[in-house]
Amino acid sequence: MILILLLYALCASTFTICKAVLMFSKPIFYVAIRMLIGGSLLYGYYIATNRKKLTIDPRDWGLFLQVIIFHIYIIYVLDLWALQYMTSITSAFIYNLTPFISALFSYFWFNEKITGKKALGLALGAISLIPIFYQCSCSAGALSSYGYFPYIAMLLAASSGAYGWILLRELIKNRHYSPIMVNGLGMLGGGAAALFTSWGFEHWDTVAPVSNLWPFLQLTLLIVITGNIFFYNLYGYLLKRYTATFLAFAGFTCPLFAALFGWLFLGESMSLDLAYSGILVFIGLYLFYQDEL
Repeated sequence: MILILLLYALCASTFTICKAVLMFSKPIFYVAIRMLIGGSLLYGYYIATNRKKLTIDPRDWGLFLQVIIFHIYIIYVLDLWALQYMTSITSAFIYNLTPFISALFSYFWFNEKITGKKALGLALGAISLIPIFYQCSCSAGALSSYGYFPYIAMLLAASSGAYGWILLRELIKNRHYSPIMVNGLGMLGGGAAALFTSWGFEHWDTVAPVSNLWPFLQLTLLIVITGNIFFYNLYGYLLKRYTATFLAFAGFTCPLFAALFGWLFLGESMSLDLAYSGILVFIGLYLFYQDEL
């Protein structure tokens, strides 16, 4: 159980670190550098240890391309852009809707059944968005400069991430590819796409859109270690000991850790609106996974 708490503490820390790094870098450029470094490390390790297993079936190229687009590029570009206009705590709460979105994708992709309890859980997950959007409508300053768009972008990022996990499940479980290989290639491709996007849409004042190089490098290295390496590998290790259902349900602890880290390191506070959303999400997850189990 301690390792599960560590898993979601690592996950929550990525929201805090990402929020901090935005003080020193443009968001899309940061996504590019993070993914290129993380992808190089993962795929380099895979090549060094699996020299005879580097081929990809041409029939699976489309799935790998979708991993690059949905599992890396869309999710992180939208996530980091939207994170500029909300707290890391709010971001973590929106991402906690991923299990509900994954259930909808699984219904269409794998023909998995949605029972009455699951449907009720999904409905509560959707309702939990109302307090978040209400908070957005009442906020002022930078948080309201783009209206609801940052929140919609974050929800789209969570949806893209949920679809990305479906793609990974297909490639790893059914097509028998290594998760290190899939993630490594996805990060490299997504990072390259993000770099071109940053060059085209973000204003590069100097060599790169970074205001303070040393903190940027420190925070980027920190999140590559915690998010790209330790979190992904620990999740894979725990899947061998616990069911995916239990791990997903335990993910409710992620926004709680994010709230703690945001309060400790960023001076953020959690509003009652977010607390109401958290309660609705928890009840929805409980109903959904009670039926799943």
